[in-house]
Amino acid sequence: MTSAAPIRRGSGLPIHLTVNGVPHDLEVEPRRMLVDVLRDDLDLTGTKVGCDTSQCGACTVHLDGRAVKACTVLAVQADGGEVATIEGVAAGRPWGPGLEPGLHPMQAAFVEHHGLQCGFCTPGMVMSALDLVERSPEPSDPEIRCAIHGNLCRCTGYQSIVESIRAGAAAMRTEAAR
Repeated sequence: MTSAAPIRRGSGLPIHLTVNGVPHDLEVEPRRMLVDVLRDDLDLTGTKVGCDTSQCGACTVHLDGRAVKACTVLAVQADGGEVATIEGVAAGRPWGPGLEPGLHPMQAAFVEHHGLQCGFCTPGMVMSALDLVERSPEPSDPEIRCAIHGNLCRCTGYQSIVESIRAGAAAMRTEAAR
């Protein structure tokens, strides 16, 4: 296991986060949002800032196994928690038949089924989709639409995103059966 990054000294509170399996000791101002710490302090810019009001879902990450909008979670609230970002989704993924090199099956499904266009919403959509599939491995289209209700896409019209999530869930079931 790697050692934690050194604490950054300043005028904040010490927190410990494990992000994508890597422990981090940080010092943050009490009112800093998790999305800012991820992007600015840890350079994990796959998590997007869209609205800063939890309306668009571009900042969706997993905190202790559940999807949250990182623009509404104070970094100090995540102290001691495990955070997964889009950068961690494909980490260590095998290359193999039916998988894009290094991509998680859900990410590959978004590529294959045209669930992305400009790509800005895609990290948040994928993180919301993975949260859904964790709870419901064979989600129906209404379940998928409900799960992405808090994620805004201005390009695709959502049907291709729903198809991508359905295909990604099927690919994940196939992979799990291997």
